[in-house]
Amino acid sequence: MFALVDANAFYCSAEQVFRPDWRGKPLIVLSNNDGCIVAANKQAIALGIKKFQPFFEVQKLCEQAGIIVCSSNYELYADLSYKMMQVIARFAPDQHIYSIDECFLNFSSCQKKIPNLTEHAQQLRKTVWKETRLPVCVGLGKTPTLAKVANHVAKKWQSFAGVCCLDDEALKTNIFQQLSPADVWGIGWKTSAKLQAHKILNVQQLRRLNIQHLPAGFNVELQRTIKELNGEVCKTWDDSRADKLQIFSTRSMGRRITEITQLNQALAKHAAIAAKKARKQHSLCGVLMAFAANSPFDADPRSFKIMTGFNPPTNNSAQLIKAISENIGNLFQPGIAYYKVGVGLLNLSSAKHQQWDLFSPPAENIALMQVLDNINRRYGNDSAFFVAQGIEQKWAMRRRLLTPQYTTKWQDIPTISC
Repeated sequence: MFALVDANAFYCSAEQVFRPDWRGKPLIVLSNNDGCIVAANKQAIALGIKKFQPFFEVQKLCEQAGIIVCSSNYELYADLSYKMMQVIARFAPDQHIYSIDECFLNFSSCQKKIPNLTEHAQQLRKTVWKETRLPVCVGLGKTPTLAKVANHVAKKWQSFAGVCCLDDEALKTNIFQQLSPADVWGIGWKTSAKLQAHKILNVQQLRRLNIQHLPAGFNVELQRTIKELNGEVCKTWDDSRADKLQIFSTRSMGRRITEITQLNQALAKHAAIAAKKARKQHSLCGVLMAFAANSPFDADPRSFKIMTGFNPPTNNSAQLIKAISENIGNLFQPGIAYYKVGVGLLNLSSAKHQQWDLFSPPAENIALMQVLDNINRRYGNDSAFFVAQGIEQKWAMRRRLLTPQYTTKWQDIPTISC
């Protein structure tokens, strides 16, 4: 059996962990620069809020209905996600973290030692709530797809009280007859529309399709999904995911950039972010790309780009930042208000098989990068950084409604008065 554990409206729930007075109240979380709604809890949805809707369209509604509005607090979400996954991992020997708010558990090696999986899942929910104050739902099934469907049911149908176990054939038939194919993991809206055109209107009908005689236009992925709905495991996860072939760090500015120093700082920060990602997957950059542009909606849209090669390739933040600083004049033009900037690392190769130059001493300072990463991992992002990134970053992402970073920032740590 497999389980899918998923946090309920994770961003919203994370905002309520250290604000008990917000629990049970409508709450939404905004995207970068407070542009649109990326998360809304069920209370906010009941008042007419829709995800991915521009915030300015519902700002008046939020004020009138008393909906709590927060900027994205990524530092808080990442830390609470890590703590939640650590708690969940205690309930099965095999865990696969699928996203920031959900993970799979595999009970195949220990199921005989668990008398009742439903009770085990209920205990998991209680423990996660007790230790992190994050509400989760658990779906159980013989395959990852069935576990995903069960989790959907556990979240949407209150009668299951947050835990649904699809281990009974009559229960599966009853549930599948009430679900649309679009509710199944791996079936997008295009495939769902094709199925409807072939009179496949619910999951039970999908499940009974003969995979050897599927209508034209359907691929092998649908065959795997049908097999999984019938209890045959076809989808597995691989702990050693393939490394990214390119790494990018881009962002729209909270405030337009009009000075060359600020542009250099913004690009230096993104170079440091990309370099950190490269070191994490043990990759080296052969070519650095940096770009800067104003808004495509400006009267005169302009975009600038530079490419710099490295031989030997590198993942050293200082090397990448230096390359940007030396070429910043090719990106900056007076009179342009820059809105979006970014850095890309291309032609990536493995650091495990790095080829050094016989006649040139290595420019890398691997120990320094390890120290930098360890400090930031222990004390939080940007606890140590290159001064080229700027001290006062006026161009940084706009988060006017940012809540305290309760677990990653010393001055935001909650105080208790006894």
